[in-house]
Amino acid sequence: MLLEHLNSILKEMCRLERRLIVVGVSGGADSLCLMHALIQLGYPVLVGHLDHSLRPESADEAQAVQRFATELGAPVVCSKEDVAAYARRNRESIEEAARTLRYGFLFRLAQEQDAQAVAVAHTADDQVETVLMHLLRGAGLTGLRGMAYRSLPNPWSGEIPLVRPLLGVWREEIVRYLEQYHLQATLDASNLDMTYYRNRLRHEALPYLDTLNPGIRQRLWKTAELLREEEDLIEAITAKAWQDCALIVEEKAIAFDADRLRQQPLAVQRRLFRWAIARLRPSLRNIDFESIERALAFLRSPTRSSQTDLISNLRLEQEGARLWLAEQDAALPGADWPQIPPGVELRLDIPGEVELAAGWRMRAEVYDNTPQHYTQAIENPDPYQAWLDRATLQPPLLVRCRRPGDRFQPLGMGGRSLKLSDFMINVRLPRRAREGWPLVLSGEEIAWLPGYRPGERFAVRKETPKIVLLTLRAEK
Repeated sequence: MLLEHLNSILKEMCRLERRLIVVGVSGGADSLCLMHALIQLGYPVLVGHLDHSLRPESADEAQAVQRFATELGAPVVCSKEDVAAYARRNRESIEEAARTLRYGFLFRLAQEQDAQAVAVAHTADDQVETVLMHLLRGAGLTGLRGMAYRSLPNPWSGEIPLVRPLLGVWREEIVRYLEQYHLQATLDASNLDMTYYRNRLRHEALPYLDTLNPGIRQRLWKTAELLREEEDLIEAITAKAWQDCALIVEEKAIAFDADRLRQQPLAVQRRLFRWAIARLRPSLRNIDFESIERALAFLRSPTRSSQTDLISNLRLEQEGARLWLAEQDAALPGADWPQIPPGVELRLDIPGEVELAAGWRMRAEVYDNTPQHYTQAIENPDPYQAWLDRATLQPPLLVRCRRPGDRFQPLGMGGRSLKLSDFMINVRLPRRAREGWPLVLSGEEIAWLPGYRPGERFAVRKETPKIVLLTLRAEK
């Protein structure tokens, strides 16, 4: 019965072919059952076992796994890690460190052997415990659906799926299966250690809940199944939103189109932030609600500094139209900004043209102030062009980057001046672009800050006879 059920799950839920599968085997009942059943069903397997070096008997367990695999004719690879030392170095719990090292080992094996998947032996009982744990800690739909039969991408690979074929199989069925085939599993004493949260749920909380509501395990499992189906639909929507919003995805940084991200439904925004955090921090299992809410608040209203700490040594940084999630010490990828080297001064005749860095060019042209040109000057939709009053300009214009003490009278502020550095912060000009951002000066006065505003005194008015059109373009 179990084999028939499992065969259906492997095809329909795990979507596996009869090609090599790396199976994580601890030697316990669940993993021993999975290994044996896969072989019985004709799947080629490579057994992977990681000795965590946490208990004196762990070496004996590794030998037992080797013996099980050899008797069944399956190749086996055993490795050993000092989980406790790893946990201390990385300030992780023993459980988290063991999980990180174990899955890293299994996926390296799968990559080396060109396996189609990594299979682990989580059962229906494990699913119930996971759902209850998430419920008690506070979780949304993603947490309450529990574990998935097939996860791709996952924290360890974007190409190799993680599959859990036994999620629909109860531990009682596994015990009967082992008895049927006379298989003797090893006993992991840590499963009885009540200092572990999951063990307290398994041995204390769930038995107590069963006295209040007999059949609670089956009900929690069915709830997870229903939520999984709804979650699959929402994940598909989120995947489409990711394609629309994620502009750059690198090892240490992800950039979103901030405006497109704000246009997404709130629930999708939350999921996109979770996806991004998970990509940069694959071993981080619990992304707390408060961190996601801080990210949403920053998206709505960035701080004056345009950046904030988020979670697990990650930062959010607003940079123009881009919202970055990046590691604290990561240098953000280069952006295609207009820049001018410090100390360089360029003379721009009217009319005339000068070349800045990286293919950017600035041009000055002169036009009569016709009704059409006046309308264009007033409505100007292009931040990289400016219409200025020719009579107010003192040629040649000077193009340079900012200097200490620069002040600016931006159009629309009634002639009030402020520090140029303050204006750049107010309009959220990206921090790392400010030092080299080009300015256009007439005499000693800033006539235009490209990308943002012209100076108040140089604005075109109806009585202006001649208009100067300044344009800044990148020639690709």
